[in-house]
Amino acid sequence: MASSRLFPQAGFTEISSMPGAFSRMGFGARGIGMGNAMSSIVEGNLVSYYNPALSSFQQDNSFTASYSFLTLDRTLNFLNFTKRFELKSKGRDSSKVRTPGLSIGIINAGVSKIDGRDNQGIKTGDLSTSENQFFLSFSNRFSEKVAIGLAIKFYYFRLYDKINTSGVGFDLGALYSLSRTINLSFVLSDLNSKYKWDTAPIRQESGKVSENKFPVGKKVGLSYRIPDYKIIASAEFEGYGKGANFLRFGAEYNIYEQLFLRAGLDRLNLSNKDYPSRPSVGFSYFKVLKDFVAGVDYAFVAEPYSPSGQHILGVSINF
Repeated sequence: MASSRLFPQAGFTEISSMPGAFSRMGFGARGIGMGNAMSSIVEGNLVSYYNPALSSFQQDNSFTASYSFLTLDRTLNFLNFTKRFELKSKGRDSSKVRTPGLSIGIINAGVSKIDGRDNQGIKTGDLSTSENQFFLSFSNRFSEKVAIGLAIKFYYFRLYDKINTSGVGFDLGALYSLSRTINLSFVLSDLNSKYKWDTAPIRQESGKVSENKFPVGKKVGLSYRIPDYKIIASAEFEGYGKGANFLRFGAEYNIYEQLFLRAGLDRLNLSNKDYPSRPSVGFSYFKVLKDFVAGVDYAFVAEPYSPSGQHILGVSINF
């Protein structure tokens, strides 16, 4: 009996301890507020973090920045710019016009005020870590129905003193429009992503070289837009193996002019019923100014094993 109860927890421990966990928490107030079920949504401010194919659907130029309020001296911040390039068609068939898109972003995470002590237990000062992802993605909309994208991701992790590492990974994404209101998405994430560590700078001859590979995510998403009610609903399945096969759900409601309400559920683990899911809510409000549209975004997500939930506050500019 005890063995059957412990087995699912082992799967939970494995995926949670694998590298790059900060980069799997979501991106910005809008996405997190919708349970991160964003890979098939082509309306509003788009981020290639969820699917490299999305940037070719962006309307106008979009700049977003978000800051997370977290407990336990942690930080998590986001920055993104997305642009679609308008290409004029020389022919009459506009449905065959290729529409490229570009998305650039940064995720920064870290922990500060870590108590540093020597071998005798004497305090030596406060330590901190910094883990970052820089991504650049390109996409192309080959027709009204099909778009494909590629993201290049550079990771940099400063762990302690002279111990740091970096790595390069890739995401592949595709989006297929089944109709004007239904989209289907496919994403492979963190191909080739890994950290390579060398502890020789602080342990000299006893130092070792080790390699930690990121789990590769395989994602399928579906979104449905209901124009009459100004609602977008989405669902995703993402599998990592390692006891982690997640369902996500999200919805966005344009309740009044430039006001949007959101709700979502992230990390409903089909492989481990003991794995805690993360419900979320959020909103955005936009103001049309002379030459651009400014917006304020907010999301709250319940965070397991933390004294309180996560608050994400963001701003956006469309021009």
